[in-house]
Amino acid sequence: MPVRNEKQLRVAVLADSDTRWKWGSLTASRIAPEGVALDGYLLRGRATPTPRQLREIGVRADSLREVTAVEFLREMKSAAYDVVLLALVGGGVQAVLHGLAHAWRGAERRPVVVTGYVGVVYEKLADGLLLRHGADVVLANSAYDADRFRAVYEGVGADASAVTECALPFLGGEPYAGEREPYTVTFAAQPSVPETAADRGYLLDRLVQHAESHPEREVLLKLRSKPGEHTTHIEEIPYQKLAQRREPPANFRLVYGNMGEVLDRTDLLVTVSSTAALESLHRRIPTALLTDLGVREALGNHHFTGSNCLASWDQLDAGLRPEPDPGWLARQGVAAEGAYESAFDGVRSRVAELLAKDRAPLAPYYDRTTAPGYLPRILARHHLAPDGAPLPGAPAADREPGPVRQVVRRAARGAYRHGVQRVAPVIRRMGEL
Repeated sequence: MPVRNEKQLRVAVLADSDTRWKWGSLTASRIAPEGVALDGYLLRGRATPTPRQLREIGVRADSLREVTAVEFLREMKSAAYDVVLLALVGGGVQAVLHGLAHAWRGAERRPVVVTGYVGVVYEKLADGLLLRHGADVVLANSAYDADRFRAVYEGVGADASAVTECALPFLGGEPYAGEREPYTVTFAAQPSVPETAADRGYLLDRLVQHAESHPEREVLLKLRSKPGEHTTHIEEIPYQKLAQRREPPANFRLVYGNMGEVLDRTDLLVTVSSTAALESLHRRIPTALLTDLGVREALGNHHFTGSNCLASWDQLDAGLRPEPDPGWLARQGVAAEGAYESAFDGVRSRVAELLAKDRAPLAPYYDRTTAPGYLPRILARHHLAPDGAPLPGAPAADREPGPVRQVVRRAARGAYRHGVQRVAPVIRRMGEL
C-alpha cells in the first residue's frame, strides 16, 4: 500500500465507465495542489471498464475496485475521505447523493461531494443538471457552461452556488507545430453519434474515399473501444464491423489508444461532435466538425456553431483547414493561449473553503416533495429506497466475489452486450417493417 502524505487530500472517485473514470481521476488530481491520495471505485454495470480500457487511460490510483452503489455507500459511511467525486451518469449521481445523505445522517462532519460532466453538454441540459443538484460542487467546463448551469438552477428556484467554473481536466499536450510527414488525418469516432447504420456507413465511406484520393496521407479511424467493450454510450453499430465489408487502401488504419498520443501525430482532426475536438483545438491542431449529416441537436455539432470549425467532407477534400474563432474558444474553456493552468484555481479555492467549515447535510433539489413520481424510480435502479436507504435484498457483498460469481458476472455482462450490439438492432429493424 503506498505511503500517504498527510498534506494530500484523500479522494474517493466513483465512476461508471472508462471515460468517466478518466475525467474523475484527472479532476481529482487537478483540485489537489498538494497531491491526492486516490481510491477508485468502479460502479458495476454494463460499462464497467475492462483492464485494457483502464491501461489505456493510464491513471494510477492507490486502490481500485468494482462495487455496487450499495457497497460504495456502505464504504463511505465510515471511510475518512476529504472529497468524494461522483463521475457518473446523472441518474447515478442523484441516487448516490440521496444514499450518501442517508449514510451520513447525524455525522459530525462529512466529505465534500463534487460532480460534473465528462465533456460537451449538448443534450438533456435541464434533466442532467437537476440530477446532479445536491453536490457541494458542480463543475462547469467553461464560462459558457457555468452561465447555462446557473440559469437552469435559478430557473427552478434551486441553489446555484455549487456551480464552479473550471475546464476539462485532460486538455494538454504540445501545441501543433505544423504539417508532418506523412500528413495525417484522424477521424474521431463516437459510440452513438450518428446513430443509424446508414449514417455511420456514409461517414466511413467518405473517410475511406479521402484516403483513396490522398494516397500520400495517413488516414486514421480513431475508435473508443474494441468489440465487446462499452464506454459511456452504447455502440450498437461498431465501425469495426462496417469496415469489414470493404477492402480499405493501404494508408487507412483503425487505431485505438490514448487520444492525446493520437493527436501527437495528427495534422487534421475530423469528427461529428466528439470532445476530442476540444482536445485538438486546445493544441491548435486544425479541427473540423462535420456538417454532412446536418447541424442538429441530435448530433451534438450544433454546440460548435460560432466556432468557425463546421465543415463538410467536400470542403475538406478540396483543402479547407478551419481557423477557429478565438472568442468562441475562450468561452468554451479551451484556453489555447496559455490560461489553462489557472482554470482550476476556482475549484481549489472552493473545495478548500468547504473543507474549512462545517457543511450542512446534502439536500438535492429532487426529493419526495418536488419529484415524487420520478425520484423513487431513479433510486430503485440502484437498490435504494425513496429515503436513500438500501432496499431489502440489495447486493452488498463485504468482499470480492468468489471465482464462480466472477464467471457468472462476466457471462451475464457478455450476454447483455451481445443483446445490445446484435439482438436489439435486429428487433428494431423488424419493428420498422
